[in-house]
Order: sequence, then C-alpha cells, then structure tokens
Amino acid sequence: MPKMMLSRRRLMGAGIVGAGVFGAMPAWARGASLTQHGGAVRTGFDEVSGTHIDLTVSEGMRVVEGRRGHTVAVNGSVPGPLLRLKEGTTVRLNVHNALTEDTSIHWHGLLVPFHLDGVPGVSFPGISPGASFTAEFPVRQAGTYWWHSHSNLQEQAGHYGPIVVDPIEPDPVQADRDYVMLLSEFTPMHPHAIMDKLKKGEGYFNYQQTSFTDDYPLEAGQRRMWGRMRMMATDILDVTGSTYTYLANGHGPQEGLEYLFNPGERVRIRVINGSAMSFFNVRIPGAKIQVVAADGLNVRPVPVQEFQIGTAETYDIVVEPRGEAMTIVAEAMDRSGMAVATLASRPGARAPVPALRDPPLLTMADMGMNHGGMDHGAKGDEMDHSQMDHSMPAKTTAPEPMESMDMSGMDMRDTSRLPPTVEVGPGIDMVAMNPVDRMGDPGIGLDTVPHRVLTYKDLVALKRNDDPRTPSRMLEIHLTGNMERYMWSFDGEKYSSVTDHPIRFAYDERVRVKLVNNTMMAHPIHLHGHFFELVNGAPEGFQPQKHTMIVQPGGYAQFDLTADEPGDWAFHCHLLYHMHSGMFQVVSVAQSGGAAGAAG
Repeated sequence: MPKMMLSRRRLMGAGIVGAGVFGAMPAWARGASLTQHGGAVRTGFDEVSGTHIDLTVSEGMRVVEGRRGHTVAVNGSVPGPLLRLKEGTTVRLNVHNALTEDTSIHWHGLLVPFHLDGVPGVSFPGISPGASFTAEFPVRQAGTYWWHSHSNLQEQAGHYGPIVVDPIEPDPVQADRDYVMLLSEFTPMHPHAIMDKLKKGEGYFNYQQTSFTDDYPLEAGQRRMWGRMRMMATDILDVTGSTYTYLANGHGPQEGLEYLFNPGERVRIRVINGSAMSFFNVRIPGAKIQVVAADGLNVRPVPVQEFQIGTAETYDIVVEPRGEAMTIVAEAMDRSGMAVATLASRPGARAPVPALRDPPLLTMADMGMNHGGMDHGAKGDEMDHSQMDHSMPAKTTAPEPMESMDMSGMDMRDTSRLPPTVEVGPGIDMVAMNPVDRMGDPGIGLDTVPHRVLTYKDLVALKRNDDPRTPSRMLEIHLTGNMERYMWSFDGEKYSSVTDHPIRFAYDERVRVKLVNNTMMAHPIHLHGHFFELVNGAPEGFQPQKHTMIVQPGGYAQFDLTADEPGDWAFHCHLLYHMHSGMFQVVSVAQSGGAAGAAG
C-alpha cells in the first residue's frame, strides 16, 4: 500500500504554531475529540498532503452539544481530513471502504477524468465493503474545493471534507493567515428517517409555519392566498434548525471554534458549504469582507458585509480583524439556527454573538410573479440571436407588494405555460407565471438588510476566460417539483425515468444553458467535470466561472458552457434529498469529433 504523506497535525480552526501556545489551546483545536468517551468519532479535521494519500471510510458515533448520533467518518474524524494538494502534481488517492455498504468519494470541483469522478452508476460502480479504489490524476487547478460521498445518503451522516490546492504561480490573494471554514449540519436522526418524514409531509421540519394567530406580518387576504395555493410563506428550507445543529469545521455553535490572528493581519477564510440541505448567510459584524474567489477561482475583490452561500458553493474571503475578537456568523437562510466561530487575538477571546434575525417570508417574486421595474437587463442577454435556436425573453421589472395584487384568476398550477419539452404530470404542482433573471438577487431574506450583500452580478473573473466564442445554441431546462408529494425533477421527469436519454453535448460545443425554476425553493445546481461562465453582465471575457449556481425561486439563471471534458457527468440539485428524490440527470459529452446531441 502506498505510504500516506501526513503533514503536521493542523486543524484549520487553530492556526497557532509553537509548543508553549499550542499547549494552551482547547482540546478541539488540537484535533482531539470533545466527546472521546465510548469510542466516539473525533470532531474536527487533520491535514493530509503529498502525492499518495490514504482515506479510510468507517462508521461510529459522535456527540455534538450533547446530542448523539450515528456517523460516517473518514480517517476517524468528521469532517474528514483536509486534502492539501499542489497544482501541477499528480496525486494518488486510495479510498478504503470499512463500511458494511458501498461507498464513494466525489472530488467536488476538481477537474478529473470522468471515470474517477466518484458517482456510482454514472462514472464507476462504487466501492464495495472491504474493497479499495484508487483515483490517480493530475492536479490541474488551484483553489478551494471539497469532497463528499455520492453513495446513498452518507454525505448527511458526515462523509465529507475540504480540499485546498496551492497554486504553482504566486497567489494573487495575499494574506498572513489561511483558514478553512467548512459549514455543515449534524442531526441524530438517520438520513433515511429524514427522507421518510419529508415524503410524508414536506413541512415536517418547518416550525415557523404561518397561521392566523402567529406574529408574521400577513394580512387575512394573504393568508387565504397561501391557503388556496397549499403553500407556506415560510417554506424556505426543507430541513431546519428544529433537527439540525449547524456546524463549522464539525463544531457546534457552543463549542468555541477559533481562528487566531495578530492585530494588523490579513486573514483569508475559505468558506465551504458542505451541508446536505442548508443555505447560509455569512457575516462578521463590524468587519469589512472582501470576496476574492468563488468556487475555487479568483475574482476581482468585492467588498461586502454579508453573502449567501448555497449548498456545495465555496467563497474565499479576506478580512482584517479588529479589536480582541470578532464573531463569524453563518445563519441558516430560514434563520432557524446558526454556525458560529470566532476570530480571536488570543485563545478564549470572544465577541458578542448576534441574535437570530426574524425569519424571512417568500414573496411574489418567489412565485415568478415579478411585474415591477427591477433592473434585470444584464449585458449577458445581448447575444447574437441569429445563432441561437430561439431568442431570449424580454426584460421584466420589480415585484409589486403582495398585498396590493389581485390574485384572482392566477393559477399557479397552469401547466400550459410550460414548453413541450417538460413532461407534465403529478411531479409538477407549480409553474412560475413570469420567471425573470434573478442573478442580481442577494438571496431569500437579504433584499432588505441595511448593508451590502453579494450577488452573482458582483462577480467578475480576475483573468480573462479562454473561450471567447458565442454559444451556438440555447438549452432550456426547467426545475420542477411537487412539494406536497416531495417529488423533484428536471423538466418534469425524475432521474429514474430518463436514465436512457442523457443531456448530450458535442465535444467542445459552446452552449448557453438557461435554468428556469418553477418551484418556490432555491436550488443549487451542480455540473460535474466542468466550470461554466455565469451570464451575469460582467465585462466581455470576464464572466465568472463556477461549478455550482443558485437558481432563485420563480426565476431563471443562465450560464455558458464549453463542453470540453469527454464522458458522462452528473448534473443535479445539490440539496441531498432533492437529488435523492429525482432532481438528477446525466450530461454526456462526446469524444473529440462526436456529433452534437439534443437534450434528453
């Protein structure tokens, strides 16, 4: 077995070197478990590096803030180890399965040959109990990424970890300290029990449901409207803080995760959303944040006070902490809980932790009823339409207040508005009436905060993209679902119905993909094996590249794709239970010289 190259133990939540100071650190900062009794899995992660790395997947029990549950761990910890790789090298990753069921690892965001991508049933058969699998590939990029299981629902149980790839060239982001903040969730409930409860009642975990006696600012007419649609204005996240404890690097909000700094230092924090089902709104009260990378790739620095990070996205930020301590808050999008860490000038230093803000409510825009004057006229809509299969939709404007609208005659289930490519059936319970480009939205609940929040339209690539071609065609895909039955799909068909007709692209084909969200939930859509360029109005040639993008409810988002990675690739919503329920497809890119296909 190749020897694993293990660097010094370095929990990214510590960052102090030296025996005197290190000895004063709390147990979690040294990589030890807070709940080591009873053979519990360690909380927090070590770092592994080099060209030969071994990863062993096993199971155990863990305790988070007094709650105990089953977990899937890698190398004995949750999260699993940080993989520290070097651009330009070749790495050999040996995955050993000590579980009693199949497992896998997907290297999220890394450009690898498709047969090493780690998706059972698409790119390889999976790793059987007691077996091993080796993924050996050249490391072709630098940046912040992560890894996770693509088997069963193991990701929810703890089978995930971070990746940092150091660049060959000098890093344009200069910082005195470099930390990882991996956001996720813990629940003592088995993932399949969660899935079962969602199927029986999709609002099972929503303890913020509106009624005629609660304190939410809904008038009687609004409540009747929501009742007629059989929808909830608070249906923001499917699984909430009622069952989740939100984690930073595996630690609950009461477990004291620290990032140490000296006054005057620039601190880089690589924020990874490794959750199964949660969007987070990240802020550091009193601090100015610069967003310097998105999904691992550098962008022109954007100064903000808060940003929303969807499941599976990554953002690198730089901050210059002031005072003795500053609190990092990652508040769940529905504001049912938060993950917490501290930028500390000394071990044990603390700053106030802000209270949870009032839960947000869905709006008319989230139903696709945007009839007002918002500036959705991004430059990205200005294409050569003569080369496209059909033209872009007209620009639309900002939403009217819900209470001022006449809802009579508005049928949210009118499937006649859907194109013929969408399979109409019981899997669709809503159709957005007038979906508009929502790339400039900050995210649910952040449109009224009194400070600057990041949007996709703020992102501009630091370096010019290498493919200036205009897309030759447009592919429109609808995100569809039936929330009452907890059915999720693309174009009205769940994955089990389309396994024999994938979405096909010719090798090196340039395509504009338009994702139309006909549901009232935000979906983080991930394409394996590729980066795509957001159509966000950035200067020509500097559209930011990502591998995961949020499509806001009732709206649409677009990206330009160069299909230059041959093979079969997963394409799915990264909300785990949505993917598990059917919002999954396969993108097939022909070998060089292959013919262009059509959408399945």
